Amino acid sequence: MMDTLLLSRIQFGANISFHILFPTITIAMGWMLLFFKLRFQWTGDEKWMEAYRFWVKIFALSFAMGVVSGITMSFQFGTNWPGFMEKVGNIAGPLLAYEIMTAFFLEAVFIGIMLFGASRVPVWLHTTATFLVAFGTTVSTFWIIVLNSWMHTPQGFEMIDGVAHATDWWAIIFNPSMPYRFVHMLLASGLTVSFLIAGISAFRYLLGDRSPSVAATLRTGLVFGALLIPVQILAGDFHGLNTLEHQPAKVAAMEGNWDTRSNVPLVVFGLPNEETRTNDFAIEIPNLASMILTHKADGVVPGLNDFVAEDGTILHPPVDKVFWSFRVMVGTGMAMLLLSWGTLALMARRDDLGRRFQTGSIPTPIMLFMVPFAFSGWVATLSGWYTTEIGRQPWLVQGVMSTAEAVADVPAPMVLGTLIAYLAIYAALLTAYISVIFYLATKATKGDSIRMAVRGSGEAQVKILTPAE
Repeated sequence: MMDTLLLSRIQFGANISFHILFPTITIAMGWMLLFFKLRFQWTGDEKWMEAYRFWVKIFALSFAMGVVSGITMSFQFGTNWPGFMEKVGNIAGPLLAYEIMTAFFLEAVFIGIMLFGASRVPVWLHTTATFLVAFGTTVSTFWIIVLNSWMHTPQGFEMIDGVAHATDWWAIIFNPSMPYRFVHMLLASGLTVSFLIAGISAFRYLLGDRSPSVAATLRTGLVFGALLIPVQILAGDFHGLNTLEHQPAKVAAMEGNWDTRSNVPLVVFGLPNEETRTNDFAIEIPNLASMILTHKADGVVPGLNDFVAEDGTILHPPVDKVFWSFRVMVGTGMAMLLLSWGTLALMARRDDLGRRFQTGSIPTPIMLFMVPFAFSGWVATLSGWYTTEIGRQPWLVQGVMSTAEAVADVPAPMVLGTLIAYLAIYAALLTAYISVIFYLATKATKGDSIRMAVRGSGEAQVKILTPAE
């Protein structure tokens, strides 16, 4: 029987899982749109403006979904987690307010010009609006990551009568884990958008679209994806070392390591068993976990058994969930690396991808594989988020406030009812969102096909407006 605490955690997890999908796209998509716009201005090549006109629709759709789901999520601080704001609201409240004042207002002011002003305002103003919207999404991310990071590595405060009061805002904002989380999130967004663009471009290719704008976006997505993945791996290594220092129980759960020891193997596969405190059916690579976490084969890695109180109370997170979510994140990242590097390696010459695209000679299996990878960034982001957030349990604010202390005293059936409603709405909205993206891609493909046919017929005096225009 699930109690109010568990149901409230599931509800908030479902809400934030749904919400994070859309900022993960809009953060980097804004900068990608600016890239398309600047390429058009520098080269005068219409294909970049066609790419802008198509992808700005995806940006607008994602932005709207993110705003709506974010509002719903904020309500839960009051309805499901009143203890959170009662205890740390003096810190969380201002940080959320900074996000609205410095980022959301900036986005709200200029997004109208960005979406509808291309033919109504000077070119420099439209480009500036695109930049400011992209900058606003990044600033918004900064403040949200500041609050989330502070909950993991709280600094710069003192407790007075059970309530947190800020003593050093600089220490709060630039808490020990914030730089690593911020960079990790920006790179995750960049990878999400790169593979989304490559995947949808591959879908249009399979539908027969050979337009220059689709070839350009396919190449752009693959190149950015291939460049960002190694950087993300390096950033992840630094993030892991920071987590080892400040949240060792999370790292122990990620590695499935039960006893503090040296020469810890990397558990490639295993079934963590919290009853026997072992990993069943484990497949291990000797010393590799110590090498990754300490950069030494005989490095000491903390064990989960160090986080059990004398009375038997478990003080570490649920091992299986953290263990497997971490492996899904890493596995998805490795698959993205192989796909992007492998495809570009097959077409090593700069003009080879463009030539193969125009002639339709790109291997079909590669394109078929790339289409579902349009949303691989979501899988990696969500699994990484679960690793981070579940890995903090049983704490809501590490060492300051447990999750159980913050939950509202409401009947479990009430929470269950709203949870079911949330899940049904989110499933419908997510299905609609993905369907609209593929609908827009199909519609744009048909429009480009008509235009290319007209151009090929020699009727230069006829102009066909594509759906992307």
